[in-house]
Amino acid sequence: MNLKTTMMAAALTLAAAPTFAETSIRATGLVSTHKFHTALEQEFYAGLAEKTGIDLAINFNPLDVVGVDMQDTLRMVRTGAFDIVQSTVGAAARDDAFLEGIDLIGVSTSMEQLEDAIEAFMPELEKRVAEKFNAKPLAVWPYGPQVFYCNAEIASLDDFEGLKVRSYTSSMSTLIEALGATPVTMSFKEVYPALQRGVVDCAITSPTSGNTGNWPEVTTHFLPLGISWSVNAHFINLDKWNSFSEEEKARLEAEFAAFEDAFWALAKENNGWAIACNTGGEGCENYTAFDMKLVTPSPDDQARVTAATMEKVLPGWAESCNSGFADCSKIWNATVGAARGIELE
Repeated sequence: MNLKTTMMAAALTLAAAPTFAETSIRATGLVSTHKFHTALEQEFYAGLAEKTGIDLAINFNPLDVVGVDMQDTLRMVRTGAFDIVQSTVGAAARDDAFLEGIDLIGVSTSMEQLEDAIEAFMPELEKRVAEKFNAKPLAVWPYGPQVFYCNAEIASLDDFEGLKVRSYTSSMSTLIEALGATPVTMSFKEVYPALQRGVVDCAITSPTSGNTGNWPEVTTHFLPLGISWSVNAHFINLDKWNSFSEEEKARLEAEFAAFEDAFWALAKENNGWAIACNTGGEGCENYTAFDMKLVTPSPDDQARVTAATMEKVLPGWAESCNSGFADCSKIWNATVGAARGIELE
């Protein structure tokens, strides 16, 4: 039986094959420019059959290579077009706002807070993804703090008034509007030419993604004010998952747990290097060196994000989510809200 898989930048096909025959599999994963993350995926899937003892044949290719948009991957796992997919929660939330509750703008301002929020939200995420997408999350991890790359003179968030800023989630767009800027929603692959041509003045992504995507070539100012974490997940189609034996499921879960830990380690270690490389600072390792102007976030900047979160982001998200899922706010308050000491009205 074929098991097809996609990831954020790579999609892959993965299959539990009969013991007497190997099954050839087509796969796709993370975008190829995410070199460390894509390399981690390649290494993981190359060794998965041996580590689990399951007869799996895996052919791994980045999403951009096979021409798949990450915003479509969760839909693809639901239909069975792929058996495993990777997606950012923000991209998947366009089909279900509830998913974005795991990583709303301004709610978790450190990785420790994010870990608590994810742990609290996971049981409800699993239920919702099963109901809406016939899928199961296998690994959930952050790409890193989502920060600002600008091709405009900025010294603080006050200077965002009137600018056009790339966004990729609804709550992110709400924050951008609260700063007096105009959100422009676009995928990662569209950002470089948009910055180059002046379609947008600023864009938001992690320090690592921006560096490997060469955004410093078309931007001048770097503001490392983390507003969210680009939480990603690898999902498996439930029908395919249930085709494995209980013993095989346990082996796969153990390997994906280690896979998840490796992604968390990347987020904790690599972003510091990327920030140094983006801004010509000391400690630049493993990334391309550039010379952007470092704009140090101020307490006032953080206060503006917090205020926008409480006054605009959370109420706006709750209204949108509750309209499609009546228990949305109630569940969020009992999970992420309880973990972070925040209660939605």
